[in-house]
Amino acid sequence: MKEVKIIFSKDALEIYNNLKSSALKKNIMIAMAITKKLDIIKENPQYGASYSKNQIPKVYLIKNQITNLYRVELPLFWRMLYTLQNNGNKIEIIAFVLCIVDHKKYNKIHGYK
Repeated sequence: MKEVKIIFSKDALEIYNNLKSSALKKNIMIAMAITKKLDIIKENPQYGASYSKNQIPKVYLIKNQITNLYRVELPLFWRMLYTLQNNGNKIEIIAFVLCIVDHKKYNKIHGYK
């Protein structure tokens, strides 16, 4: 079985760290859920709901040049989006966390009203 390595984008890591260091109970709950979901992704990289190629927001296609995108539901309508990449040099899968957003920002990224 290939090793799964989790890497955060700069923005996602900042949000994750802010949630973990917050004193607000709801933020701590979201951070704990992210930690649990990351453990699940390490065991099953395709855990999240996958997007079809034509549903991937253009911002991710252009900025990150991704070919797949997965969504993980978090408490309080938050979402975590990640992509899988194969590391050609080693036998490992890289789960690159692109963003961690609340429902309002998630809707904006996807153009929902």
